[in-house]
Amino acid sequence: MLRIAVVGSGPSGVYAAQTLVQQREVPGVRVDVLDRLPAPYGLVRYGVAPDHEKIKSLQGSLRTVLEDERIRFLGNVEVGGPGLSTARLLELYHAVVYCVGAARDRLLGIPGEDLVGVHSATAFVAWYSGHPDAAAEAFGLPGVDAAIVVGAGNVAVDVTRILARGVPELAPTDMPHPALGALGESAVREVQMVARRGPSQGKFTTKELRELGTLPGVEVRADPAELAVDPAYADPGAALPAVNRRNVEVLRGWAGGPAAGGERRIALRFFLRPVEVLGEGGRVTGMRFERTAPDGRGGVTGTGAYEDVPAQLVLRSVGYQGVPLPGLPFDERKGTVPHAGGRVVRAGRASVGEYVAGWIKRGPTGVIGTNRPCAKETVSSLLQDAGTLARRERERDPLEALRAAGLRPVEWPGWLAIETAEAELGRSLGRRSVKIPDWEGLLAAADRAG
Repeated sequence: MLRIAVVGSGPSGVYAAQTLVQQREVPGVRVDVLDRLPAPYGLVRYGVAPDHEKIKSLQGSLRTVLEDERIRFLGNVEVGGPGLSTARLLELYHAVVYCVGAARDRLLGIPGEDLVGVHSATAFVAWYSGHPDAAAEAFGLPGVDAAIVVGAGNVAVDVTRILARGVPELAPTDMPHPALGALGESAVREVQMVARRGPSQGKFTTKELRELGTLPGVEVRADPAELAVDPAYADPGAALPAVNRRNVEVLRGWAGGPAAGGERRIALRFFLRPVEVLGEGGRVTGMRFERTAPDGRGGVTGTGAYEDVPAQLVLRSVGYQGVPLPGLPFDERKGTVPHAGGRVVRAGRASVGEYVAGWIKRGPTGVIGTNRPCAKETVSSLLQDAGTLARRERERDPLEALRAAGLRPVEWPGWLAIETAEAELGRSLGRRSVKIPDWEGLLAAADRAG
């Protein structure tokens, strides 16, 4: 029997576990899905916006996989930490599949980025999604009248929408109560989402973009002069992919015409490249942008014209990067673990027994569904190595070794106890299930499983 560890319980990890137990070439495979957090589902729990309940419902599919008797969830297990090295993990299992995602955000690389009030969109998402690492985050929302979101992808749209949303629309979600309270006290009245390229090159999906126009009490505007700089704006049917063409049409509807009015305002800005975060007394007061123009090759070039935009909060959303895991090789330029067909490559040679899937394998690209074929490719490589892997002697049950190392794994009953505690918390607050946002609370709830 092969015992395999999958590190990470997000979509890529769960799909890898599912593929392993459903394949027929190698019978008797057992999979432990390890996660640093005591709760499963990765970015589906901690990255999908709380008001996107349809996408969050994917947790039900992931849950079905993790409840398979051949799969065991072990949360609160940090691989690469003081209690469990990658080398020790490989001693406990016949093979290890790393599905650890890309947890670090990219920096803008401009002066003033270290001022108080400048944050990554990743940190903001983690905070309002109840990630326990973000429980102590403070964004100073009561003192913020204007915010800037730098980026033109779905995460940028998400944080823009959350900043502009009212508490009545967010209260029915599972957003942690402290975050809901802070947003309720928010003084934000204007959010500018700024992109360095044009409207036809936005990375957001049309559904996400349109949603901005449905927010109660929010006016959404786009500057027709900025839109017109994009050659594809005048003729959106010319050589544009369908999604980009629909995006342009949505933006066209928000350009020009009389102001609709509203308590809050979202401005979608284009052809502005950040060059400096402005500040006073150590706090952000705005951003300086250079106006750009198409360079004819799909990029942009600076025009030498600048614009200062006032703001007391800046959220950068310009992409993710993988984070090195101690003991694994890492390509700093790509932000991924070197691999060949999913096999980890060490010193130019494939390391049989060590594999990667998901963003740590291919970089932060694709949608949730992209993880399924990615995981299948990796599992296929692992199964090709099964004969070699099976000859390795391993301990009968790695769980005892993990406990002996001082770790406190949260098993599936512990996660169910967390779910129960979150439902109880929601009822006590007059809401539906509400996330417990801190480590102490999560582990205390898990301990109730006995």
